[in-house]
Amino acid sequence: MSKKIIEKIDSLPPLPKSVIELEKFRKLPDKDPDELLKIIQKDPLIVTTLLRVANSSMFAFRSKVDTVHRAISLLGVNFCISIALGSVVQDLIKSNLEAYDITTDDFMENSNLASSFVNSWLSAINFEDKDELILAAFLQEVGKFIISDVVIENNEINEFQQALKTDTSKAENKFVGFTCAKITANIFKHWKLDPNLIFSIGFVQDLNACPKEFIKKCQVLEITKISCDIVNPLDDKNIQKALNKAIEYNFDIEPLMNTIDSLKVKTSNKV
Repeated sequence: MSKKIIEKIDSLPPLPKSVIELEKFRKLPDKDPDELLKIIQKDPLIVTTLLRVANSSMFAFRSKVDTVHRAISLLGVNFCISIALGSVVQDLIKSNLEAYDITTDDFMENSNLASSFVNSWLSAINFEDKDELILAAFLQEVGKFIISDVVIENNEINEFQQALKTDTSKAENKFVGFTCAKITANIFKHWKLDPNLIFSIGFVQDLNACPKEFIKKCQVLEITKISCDIVNPLDDKNIQKALNKAIEYNFDIEPLMNTIDSLKVKTSNKV
C-alpha cells in the first residue's frame, strides 16, 4: 500500500469508548436491547444519526420516531449497531467526499441503502451470517474518504469524476492503486476491529486470494457494492452487472430481484 495511504490511516484517531462498547456488545450471543440503549444514549452523534435514519424515506414509518428506544424496536438491534458504528467511524475520519461529488449525508444514506439491501436479500434466502454482513455492507465503503483525500491532493478531481462515470471500482484502483475494499480493511485493521469484518470486506473483488470460509460473504458484499454503487445506486446498468455476478456465483436470482425492486420503489418515493 502506498506511503501516502498508510500515513493517512496511521494518523486516524483512536476509537472512542462508544465504539469499543458497541463492539463488545455486538459479539454477545444474547443482545439485550436495553443495554444497547444505554450505550447509544452516551453518544449524541449516534443518537442524532440513528433518529435521522429511522425517519428517512427508506423506512417510512407511519409516525415520527422520536426516541432511541423506539428506533431500536423498529429497526432491530443489529441494524442499529451498524448505524451506530458507521456514524462514529465516518465522523472519526473527518474528510470530505468532493472527489465523488457527494456529501457525507449522501454517503450515510448510501450506507443505509446497502445495509437495507443485505438485510432484505439475505432474509429471503436464510443466509447464516446475515447480521454480520449488515454491518459489513454499512461500513465497506469507508475507504472512499481516504481515496477522496488522495485524489484531491493530487489535483485529479475532474479526471477521477470522469472515470467514475464508467466504473467506480476501476476508477479507484486506477487513481490510488488499490481497491476501496483493501483500504477499508486496512483502516479497520489499524483500529483492531473484528477480524471477521476485516476479512469479509478486504477480499471483495479479490476472491482468488480469499480464504475459503469468507468467499460467500465477499460475494454478497461485492453484489451489494455493485448494486448500491455510490455514484449511481440501483441504476439499470449496475443492477444488470450485479445480476450477472449473482448468476456467476450461483445465487438464486428471484430473491435478489425482489429486493432490488422493493428498494427502487422506496428510493423513488424519497422526498
